[in-house]
Formats: sequence, C-alpha cells, structure tokens
Amino acid sequence: MSSTNEHTQRWKTAALLLLLIAAVGVIDTPALTWLFFGAVYFLALKEAMRLFRVADASLYLYAAGIWILAPFYPHPSDLAFAATLIQGGILAYRRRLEIRSLFPILYPTVGMLFLWMLYREYGMLSLLWILVIVALTDVGAYYTGRKLGKTPFCPTSPKKTLEGVFGGIALGTLGGFLLMIGHQNLFFGTLFVALLTSVASVFGDLFESYLKREAGVKDSGTLLPGHGGVLDRIDGYLFAAVALYVLLKLIGS
Repeated sequence: MSSTNEHTQRWKTAALLLLLIAAVGVIDTPALTWLFFGAVYFLALKEAMRLFRVADASLYLYAAGIWILAPFYPHPSDLAFAATLIQGGILAYRRRLEIRSLFPILYPTVGMLFLWMLYREYGMLSLLWILVIVALTDVGAYYTGRKLGKTPFCPTSPKKTLEGVFGGIALGTLGGFLLMIGHQNLFFGTLFVALLTSVASVFGDLFESYLKREAGVKDSGTLLPGHGGVLDRIDGYLFAAVALYVLLKLIGS
C-alpha cells in the first residue's frame, strides 16, 4: 500500500473512531459506557495475550468476571489483583511456572478498570479530559518530532525523539489545562494533573512499544486499518487513566 493510501486510510479510521466515541459520550449512560469499555477491553486483552505469548483461554473467564463485577464493586481495580492472586495460586498448585499468564490480568486490565472508575466517580468530563490530554500528547509528539526531532529518546522506541516527547507533553498539558481551567478550583493543581497525565501517557505508549519489540511485531493487531490494533490506540490511556485517577484523588477533586 502506498504511503498516501495508508495516510488516507489512517484518517478515515480515526474519523470513524471519533464518531463512535462521540456517540458514547453524547449518550452518556453507564450501561453503554460499560459495554463500550468492555468491548475495547476484550479486544485489547486478546492482543495483549498475543504480545505476552499467552494462550490460556481461562484468562477470558477472569476478564469476564472482573468486568461483570466492576459496576457493582466499590473499588474495581482491586478485582485485577484478586484475579492475579487466584491465578498465581492455581499456578502454584499445578506446579506450572507460567508467570506470563499473570501479565494480561494486569495489562490491559488495570488500565481499563481505572478508565471505568474515572467515569463512575468523575463522569464523562473526566474521560473527555484524558482524551484531550493523550490525543494532543500524541499529535504534539508526532509533529514536533518530525519538524525538530534530532535526539533519540530511548532504545525502546528508536523513532521517538526527546524533542518530540517534550513537544507532545507541552501540547497535551496545555490542552488539558485549558479544557479544565473553568471546572477545577485549583489553578496549579489542574496544570500539575494535566502535566503528569501527559507524561504517563508517553510511558504507556513506550511500554506497548517495548512489548511489540519483544514479541517481534510491528502492531498489536490488524483490526484498525492504518492504526494497527486496539492496544496501539489505547496504550497511552492505560497508563494515563491510572495517573489521572490517583492525581484527582490526591488533590481532592
């Protein structure tokens, strides 16, 4: 496929994804949001199992149990750690050293649960906030890196540059700050939260890049034309969601 066609396909896919996300946001009902996140979670879990080289079908049962309980349990993130302990106990009982089978219970499970917790406790506005921060961080890093990038960021992702990372964080922080400045009482608190959430998204992207390099694949999947897999689109959000939730609790918003 030519670079022009790939670029066009990428924008078409992005537009469709934005329409879908916008529809979920406008309707804004817990049931629909839970179903949408659940679909994303299971698709991402499948891709994560591929990256971790795990073929344990029982993980889907854990995932289903976790997601079904998430709307009712006071602290849904606890469920991922409980499932990890259960799976660890089973591995010990069977004397099968398959530590890799624990990884998908934590990634992407924890990040998806924190996204759900953000919505449940802070509403759709918090999801809009994280969407703006992560999206602008990605866009800023891409274009700043193309124009000014010279210094490699780290060996994990050779195409990333330090200039691109700083440009992305700057844009993500500014966009997140401007979006919420009228909704938060703490001026510097809002700036601080946007900054650290943007930084977390950079390392979320970097973590998935590391997994792909270790697995020897370019993309986590092929479901999204021009974008790769679901994990390729949500990697930054999985880390950013944890950061945003913890920081909002910290500043008492």
